[in-house]
Amino acid sequence: MSNLAENYLVRFISISKKKDGMFANYRVKGIKGGTTFSTSIAVDISAAEVDPSDTLEKIIEDCAHMAVREFKKSDLQFEGMVAN
Repeated sequence: MSNLAENYLVRFISISKKKDGMFANYRVKGIKGGTTFSTSIAVDISAAEVDPSDTLEKIIEDCAHMAVREFKKSDLQFEGMVAN
């Protein structure tokens, strides 16, 4: 992974079916502001506005775009610590 200012690598892992619905699972690695991070993201297929009958490539791509968009605008907080 190169030391870019913002570098995200999103890797598709699997599609899983739970009683809550179907989810596309991803692993995200990146560097942001000198900090290296790694996380897992599960995207609800119905929230990504794709149909289970769509092609697998379309489901993976649309859910990945949603995962990255939501991850970039997330506000992270350490457990037990509050930042103002």
